[in-house]
Parts: sequence; C-alpha cells; structure tokens
Amino acid sequence: MNLALISHPSCQAHRMGAHHPECPERLYAIQDRLVASGMEMLVTHYDAPAATIEQLTRVHDADYVQRIFAAAPTGTDPLALVWLDGDTALNCHTLEAAQHAAGAAILAVDLVLSDRHHAAFCAVRPPGHHAGRRTSGGFCLFNNLAVGAAHALAVHGLERIGIVDFDVHHGDGTEDIFSGEARVLLCSSFQHPFYPGTGADSTAPNVINVPLPRLTDGAAFRAAVGAAWLARLDAFAPQLLMISAGFDGHLEDDMAHFNLHTADFGWLTREIHLLARKHCQERVVSCLEGGYALSALGRSVATHVDELIGQV
Repeated sequence: MNLALISHPSCQAHRMGAHHPECPERLYAIQDRLVASGMEMLVTHYDAPAATIEQLTRVHDADYVQRIFAAAPTGTDPLALVWLDGDTALNCHTLEAAQHAAGAAILAVDLVLSDRHHAAFCAVRPPGHHAGRRTSGGFCLFNNLAVGAAHALAVHGLERIGIVDFDVHHGDGTEDIFSGEARVLLCSSFQHPFYPGTGADSTAPNVINVPLPRLTDGAAFRAAVGAAWLARLDAFAPQLLMISAGFDGHLEDDMAHFNLHTADFGWLTREIHLLARKHCQERVVSCLEGGYALSALGRSVATHVDELIGQV
C-alpha cells in the first residue's frame, strides 16, 4: 500500500499577510519537491473533509471554538485580516482551512486504521500544535493532530497512542490537551529557552520532553531523543503512532537556531517506522507543523514521506 497524502485547496488560500512566514508557498514547495523526487508517484491524494464542531470539541473548549468561528472575517477580501494575537491571524479563508486541516487528521486516522494505507501525511495549514484547549497561538487555531488522536480514542476505541513532536518549538497546545491522559504517550523535542517558553519543567507521567539548547546539531539531537523516547515508546507498545512533523530545526531555517540536516529528520522517521512495524502494523499519521525555509522544507518532507513509505 502506498501513502495517503491529505490536503485541501483552502489550506493554500489561508494567508496572514504578504511577509508572514507561515505562507501558502510552504505547500507549493512540498508539492514541487515530491514531484521532483519521484515521491508523487508513490502517494494517493485525498481532499480533507471539514472537522465538525463535535470533533473539534473533543480537544477544545466549546466556547473557544465558538470564539474562533465568531472571529472569522465575513467578507471576501483575502487581504482583510483579524488578528488573534501577534502571530496568528484569520483571513476570509482561514476558518475553512482550519476546519479542513483538522479534518485531514481525522481522515488520516480512518484510512490507516481501516488498513487502506499504512501511513498518511497531512500537508495542511494552519498548523496545530500550539493550539491548546482554549488558546490559539504560534500560527495555530485548532490542534489538528490532537483532533485526530481524540478521534482515534473515541471512535476507534484505541487504548495507546504514541505522539512524537519534533518541531523546534515546544508543542505546548498538545501537551495542554493530553497532559495526564494515560492512553497517550507524548514525546516532544524543542529548542529551550525559546518560543513558547514552556516544556522544560513538565511533570506529567505521560509526557517526555527533551529541551535542547540553541545550535543543537544532528548528533546531539539523535543521542538525546533516542535515549529519551525510543525505549519508552517501545515499552508503551502504541496501537497508532502520530507525528507532529515540524522541520524548522533545519540549519537553513532562520525561525530557530538548531543545526539539523534533512538526514536527521529521515533518521527519526525511520525509527518511528520501525516501532510502528513492530507494534501497530506500520500505522503512522503525520501532520505538518513548522518549517519555513522553503527549499529545506520541501527536501525534508520528501525524505520524511520516503521513510514512511520505505522498506524497513
């Protein structure tokens, strides 16, 4: 079986201003690189459905979801913005994009748990891992991956989900949602101290955070996350592995200060694939988070997808 690649046209229409780094060109860069690398022939494309209110409120407070809906611009001018905070804005397409981005994770879970595909990658925006139960931030409105994980728990009855978040920024929203949830093992690596400034003092027994200093290179990254995560994930024996795939730790990305290479993301994806092969019939769902240097993002996603597809 090949890999499911899930997106939606609205994800390209969401825009937060001419110079905002979280831009539609990110998805174009991924698409172009998948074609150039030959990965395009090894994926099946799906249009993401829109997540329902019921699906969103499994992880977000109902009043928060209503505030996002109420804040969305009602006109048709894509340049008219409503700012939720200093980083996160909505244009007239954003609410639709956010619903479909969350819906992509739901479809991905359904596809892999029904054995139509062993793995799925959600090429969506806005990203999600900074969105908490009642807060937006860091370009995120709804927590796409968390919505998908909650769907897997509620609808498919899973009892163990492993989540790996390798974005260079701490996935504070995902931790807010799943902290203390014994059915979820959350593993997150990030630059610290850095935005959003959280994660270094987390104490929840189901959360394994790996704060790393600026200028962390591939060798240090592999050693730290390998030691902290792999044995714990193996012992947890997840029925599904999910990835918040942020590629902004790449050395070409000026949004942070890590010195990772494309091969480092490939290594971690391969390790996750090995665990998935051992414990959950290779079932992996990955959702795009960060990554703002377009060339590096395209190359890194192509490598990530290749490892999810690949023979291990």
